[in-house]
Amino acid sequence: MDCLRRAAGQIGNWAGEDPRFTRFRGDGWQFYLAVPQLSLHATLLLMASLRGAGPGAETRIAIGFGSIDRLGTSDLSAAAGEAFELAGTALDTMPGHRRVALENRKVLRDWHHAVFDLSAWVASRWSPEQATAIALALDPTRQRTQSEIARQLGITRQAVQLRLSGAGWDALQASLEAVLREDWKVHD
Repeated sequence: MDCLRRAAGQIGNWAGEDPRFTRFRGDGWQFYLAVPQLSLHATLLLMASLRGAGPGAETRIAIGFGSIDRLGTSDLSAAAGEAFELAGTALDTMPGHRRVALENRKVLRDWHHAVFDLSAWVASRWSPEQATAIALALDPTRQRTQSEIARQLGITRQAVQLRLSGAGWDALQASLEAVLREDWKVHD
């Protein structure tokens, strides 16, 4: 849970606001992200953070795209709105083999589901070392070079290149860019 809380804090920094990470139902959790363009970055950072923590650390992620009626002051225990309802529905109806579900038929297109599903599948195969490198590369507010990542991890630039390449970073970047460019408005 601490790993998820730290990742949510980092995502909040990307978006420029408090994500109000809240634990509920024992092992359940939620946080708020007002910038839907960062949803794939956020999903992959959560997965990378858990994979980097070691074997067996996994979570299921349900994302509801929609309006917010109420957030609360410090956590989401009293939050309400379409986004929260849709995320809850997505989580409750998510098949056991899936790790990520998206909900709001008025906003989402088929390609959104495909990109998130494929990205989650790629992430499920990361080694802890690959996940740690990916987590540093994901920051959309600071495009780190491989040399910067290498210094931060205390390894060579070549080792970083191998980790990112083996983790599918080049392919994931196109997906991340597509989600960043999406307008996320209601479609007719």
